[in-house]
Amino acid sequence: MNGKLLTPQQVADYLQVDFRTIYSLLRSGELIGAKIGRVWRIKPEEIDNYLTRNSSLQNNNTSNETSKEF
Repeated sequence: MNGKLLTPQQVADYLQVDFRTIYSLLRSGELIGAKIGRVWRIKPEEIDNYLTRNSSLQNNNTSNETSKEF
């Protein structure tokens, strides 16, 4: 077993968002985590995966909007 597991609060601090946002992302499945008993834990690489997925979506939307202008 390698790698550290993070709490939702640690992820929220890292992303500079409210911890409730992280719980919402976990419940919706947008952010992958494991519920161990009553607490969530998130692998650091899942944060990177989430950011990559959402950055790609934003880049695609931006490029589509730009192409419509021209």
